Amino acid sequence: MSSPEIASLSWGQMRVKGCSTTYKDCKVWPGGSRTWDWRETGTNHSPGVQPADLEEVVKKGVKTVVIGRGMSEALQVPPSTVDYLKKNGIDVLVLQTEKAVEEYNALAARGVKVGGVFHSTC
Repeated sequence: MSSPEIASLSWGQMRVKGCSTTYKDCKVWPGGSRTWDWRETGTNHSPGVQPADLEEVVKKGVKTVVIGRGMSEALQVPPSTVDYLKKNGIDVLVLQTEKAVEEYNALAARGVKVGGVFHSTC
């Protein structure tokens, strides 16, 4: 199963190819995507992305996770989150969201089992 292409990104809106939903923040993995609801894990811009935000994506068997920190990189990613991924044998890229989407799409196009979490505003 391949990772879906992120078809479009603009401030506050993301679309994933093959999905009719428009996301503000989203999670993607081989074969699927869904809204990334920060309330599920109590995520805020600081301290930022928690391992709990990534568990669902990790369980999908990804080899790489791309984290989009927002258009202005306001979303933090603590070292403990990066360590969590590395301990699970997963490569991680932490980038500004536009760059993160480019990187994610390039990896997906090459057939890499890539997942990601993307913040589409600040």
